[in-house]
Amino acid sequence: MKSFLIDRYGKGSAPRLGEGPEPDLRNNDVMVEVHAAGVNPLDNKIRDGEFKLILPYSLPLVLGNELAGVVVRVGANVRRFKPGDEVYARPAQDRIGTFAEYIAIDETDLALKPDNLTMEEAASIPLVALTAWQVLVERANLRKGQKVLIHAGSGGVGTIAIQLAKHLGAYVATTTSTANVALVKSLGADVVVDYKSDDFEKVLQGYDVVLNSLGKDTLEKSLRVLKPGGKLISISGPPDPDFARQNGSGWLLQLVMRLLSFGIRRQSKRRRISYSFLFMTANGRQLGKITSLIEAGVIRPVLDRVFPFERTNEALDYVETGRAKGKVVVTVK
Repeated sequence: MKSFLIDRYGKGSAPRLGEGPEPDLRNNDVMVEVHAAGVNPLDNKIRDGEFKLILPYSLPLVLGNELAGVVVRVGANVRRFKPGDEVYARPAQDRIGTFAEYIAIDETDLALKPDNLTMEEAASIPLVALTAWQVLVERANLRKGQKVLIHAGSGGVGTIAIQLAKHLGAYVATTTSTANVALVKSLGADVVVDYKSDDFEKVLQGYDVVLNSLGKDTLEKSLRVLKPGGKLISISGPPDPDFARQNGSGWLLQLVMRLLSFGIRRQSKRRRISYSFLFMTANGRQLGKITSLIEAGVIRPVLDRVFPFERTNEALDYVETGRAKGKVVVTVK
């Protein structure tokens, strides 16, 4: 089996194309032949070692966090899938490895692929759509008539989150560059702030929810657009104590995360705003609901570029530039 893997963590290092055995198939697993895999900033962060404290992977490690493909075998306890099914998924965080010809996935993390998407389009969906769902539906409980600010609206998470928020009936603002204003408007954004010419915290006010995917400065400025009782939810950190406990981190790591998030949590409390960090998790049931929205035409994928499998490192480099509109995908089969 061909796969792209790392032998050690290293900033900007290139994963190598290697040969190895197919993964073991557990009783609750589905073996999937990977046809396409989404490429995400998370892949580069894992490669660089940014998550080695909270995600202690064994090396060598096959990279890749989302896929679309075809079921080839199922474990003894699997009832929901059969060979020949077209599926897509974000694997559990401790079982990643979609930059490969095959992957074994627990059936609870898997969903049937939307009928109206190609393999490449479907592979662009799971990680970013589950992130948007878990922020807006599960964590924020976003309701009709509420106001939400979604940062980086032309990125992978942003393009899906705008569409989902509009479906939920929210009033949506987003930040993007001049070149992407038309794109985010076409996805449903009501207000677009061009960060090259305007400061969003001076333009927006009275918001209920902010989805942050950017850095510390943007995170702190986001407090100023939220009303008391609002929710600031960040997918780029800093991790908070609740996440540390949910992740099963030891007391020392819990202390580190408490210290890392102390400043933003203190500022939030002063403004009567709740701050939380969200690291999305695999969930086939939620992905099934997203499938229904895609097949109904509520959510559509936004693809920037598709690379052949052997050029996976080029795909990773392109994602790292931060200039992708929507998602980048590699075609494996």
